[in-house]
Amino acid sequence: MLIDTHCHLDEYSEEELKLVLEHMKDHIMIVSGVNDRTNHFVVDLCNRYDHIYGVIGIHPEEVDYVSEDHFIYMESMLNHPKIVGIGEIGLDYHYTKDNIESQKEIFIKQIELAQKYHKTVVVHSRDAIQDTYDIIKKYDNLQFVLHAYSGSVEMAKQLIQLGVKIGIGGVVTFKNASKLKEVVETLPMSHFILETDSPYLTPEPYRGKKNEPYYVRFVAEKIAEIKKMSVEQVMYETSKNAIQTFSLPIDVEYLKERKM
Repeated sequence: MLIDTHCHLDEYSEEELKLVLEHMKDHIMIVSGVNDRTNHFVVDLCNRYDHIYGVIGIHPEEVDYVSEDHFIYMESMLNHPKIVGIGEIGLDYHYTKDNIESQKEIFIKQIELAQKYHKTVVVHSRDAIQDTYDIIKKYDNLQFVLHAYSGSVEMAKQLIQLGVKIGIGGVVTFKNASKLKEVVETLPMSHFILETDSPYLTPEPYRGKKNEPYYVRFVAEKIAEIKKMSVEQVMYETSKNAIQTFSLPIDVEYLKERKM
């Protein structure tokens, strides 16, 4: 069984979405929201499809547009049985540093919601890894996932000491991704989960085209190559990690019976 722990399905046409869902009919997707509109979309998908779970949140690039109503809706959905986390939230200093304090405030507010409802937190961190680390280390009773990790081995080691899971996506298949490949080579499999960030960050051999959740298998293949493991073992280990991280209602032992 493949589990894509991070994808965005709101950016496909109706016909594209039908194909995406068909390709993943025997696998699991965790769909991520980034703002009020996509959070509603995620909840709707969770209600309609058995193999879809969701995380909802306010992305750091959306903090200038957030309202209290958005938080009210988020909180109202956190007891939904298929909303398994808060995300994609965090810090992003890539395009602007003018609203850093607002980003931190909204990030912390959402972490505290996760704490209240015992939800996993899916973190976006771009050009802000030290501030991200300094915030999440204060919450030692929460499960965090560092989505689309792009940092150093040294920082990854600090993060996993906090119990953070590292999201590995299509970037690991890129020729110039030496830093991420070193992270995968160095750290144990118990700290990794697979993701695509679809429709972005398409892995080789489809780089340049639109990504989709089923392409998470190419991420698994690259990790298997790096770790000198079978692809089946990578899929099993990362799916087991995802089930535990997001408290998915799937029997871990069932994975062994499934054709990967």
